[in-house]
Amino acid sequence: MGMYKYVKENFQKEYKERSPIYRARIAAWNKEAAIVRLERPTNLVRARTLGYKAKRGFAIVRVKTGRGARKRPHPWGGRKPGKNYAYVSPAKSLQHIAQERVARKFTNMEVLSSYWVGENSTTKFFEVILVDRMMCETDLQKGRAFRGLTHQARKHRNL
Repeated sequence: MGMYKYVKENFQKEYKERSPIYRARIAAWNKEAAIVRLERPTNLVRARTLGYKAKRGFAIVRVKTGRGARKRPHPWGGRKPGKNYAYVSPAKSLQHIAQERVARKFTNMEVLSSYWVGENSTTKFFEVILVDRMMCETDLQKGRAFRGLTHQARKHRNL
């Protein structure tokens, strides 16, 4: 795997140095819709290690998620100390939330896994690998993203 090593190093170098290519890519992604289907993965090495294959039945989708905790609009329960807080941290990671959003949109496909591709101050971008259930030769469980069976959800559940 000689080539993959250099591709991986290049991807990491672009992120660490915040290269103009990386910043332009993030700016373009910010203007797009929240869920975008792609022709090929941005980080090929990571996609291949997580099970992506360039053949029929596999799809890559980029998801945009907001960073940070959720802001409560108003303390409706009164101004008691137990109810007077502004931010609520979600119980799931942003990557897990991204996987669930994609699974809701592409109902005929199953989420295989996902990986991080970029972030800025307000948003994080993940690419989700989807597999068509009809084309798949292995038996994928239905609703993997919602039942915590993907790699990221298993990490969150400490399995």
